[in-house]
Amino acid sequence: MKKTLLPLAILMTLFFNACQEDNAFLTDYDDQLAQNLRLLGGTDWRDQFTLPDSDNYSAIPQDPLNPISAEKVALGQLLYHETGLGSAPEDNKGMGSYSCASCHFAEAGFQAGRWQGIGEGGMGLGVNGAARVKDPDYAIADIDVQPIRTPTVLNVAYQRNMLWNGQFGATGSNSGTEAFWTPNTPKAVNHLGYEGVEIQAIAGQDVHRLEIDTNFLRQYNYMGMFDAAFPNFAKAERYTAETAGLAIAAYERTLLPNQAPFQRWLKGETEAMSEIEKQGASLFFGKASCAPCHSGPALSSEAFHAFGMNDLSQHEQQTFKTPTNDPSNLGRGSFTGRTEDNYKFKVPQLYNLYDSPFYGHGASFNNIREVVAYKNNGQKENERVPTAALSGEFRNLGLSDGEVDAIAAFLENALRDDQLSRYLPPNLPSGNCFPTADVVSKADLGCN
Repeated sequence: MKKTLLPLAILMTLFFNACQEDNAFLTDYDDQLAQNLRLLGGTDWRDQFTLPDSDNYSAIPQDPLNPISAEKVALGQLLYHETGLGSAPEDNKGMGSYSCASCHFAEAGFQAGRWQGIGEGGMGLGVNGAARVKDPDYAIADIDVQPIRTPTVLNVAYQRNMLWNGQFGATGSNSGTEAFWTPNTPKAVNHLGYEGVEIQAIAGQDVHRLEIDTNFLRQYNYMGMFDAAFPNFAKAERYTAETAGLAIAAYERTLLPNQAPFQRWLKGETEAMSEIEKQGASLFFGKASCAPCHSGPALSSEAFHAFGMNDLSQHEQQTFKTPTNDPSNLGRGSFTGRTEDNYKFKVPQLYNLYDSPFYGHGASFNNIREVVAYKNNGQKENERVPTAALSGEFRNLGLSDGEVDAIAAFLENALRDDQLSRYLPPNLPSGNCFPTADVVSKADLGCN
């Protein structure tokens, strides 16, 4: 007996260790999730949904006119956070107090952390931007806000067209839309020919009162970084809003939440997700039919749909510069002018939603479960949106409360990369505070 027991024990130990190494102890939900993903992505389904490493530039989607390089990313990371570029304010009080990151910062999942982002004219930050408010000394006309919720810049590498209406970008859905690139507006920047990430980064500097001043660049040793990033640009064209935007876009394309539990699960770490998250993922990619719109590594798409959500002007909290008749409320139609595009908004990516608890183009939902329940019910909340305009994808899904809970758990937890601070610079060459640098923000951030 002893001669048979010892080999059996050894075999069992070896088998257990091998299974652990191969993550072979799978639950029914693991099997179901893998099966659903295989139906969607084929034999290489893992690759179809896996985000690349942020320094694996060849694997990251990029604009052929702006290939990613380490030099561009390093420069872009600093320019993106540099409050010293906030040197074209409407009110001198705001000089040097805002940056790109003011409304798109890491702690809030690269969103604003509140229902309406405030650049110049805001004060304070608090936790994840929740305490940022309008500076009472500012006239409403002078503050920098948008009439629609601030979108995230996570996973923008997977978008050829940017903003809720997709107006930025010369390719993709915007091919053939040259007639709508209105002269003397930000949309005219599309004529440079870049994809949306680059166009937004270039046009956004003027929109958000940022300025590339060579004296500032020289004072804080940015000139050498521009030289390293853009050696093929003539010196007369090297230190401009265009090159700054190209560097910022290169950095933004590397902002990938590739350490989220679902990403780790895709790489074989079956324990990275809880059972309810796996159940939710199985439903998301199966019964709930979310994948037709939310697909690929970013769980997004370049499509536009009308789901009848409220506009920012209807928000329960105070908003600024949000007239009821603002064109942004028409979504894609505000760009194309086509009636059939009215009320359609670009499908968003789904990672790190938890970090900025406002959802929909009008920030009309305050938690992820509310959004899932809304889509499950398939009943519009915005009476301004004609029923005939609603997307065919917006319908009753027939999910139980428990199934809604599971999908919400997947979206909230399994898609949250809690290490986004790795994308922050340790400091800026200027020594300025970031993402905001008004007096109250400095106190909140504990910097000078």
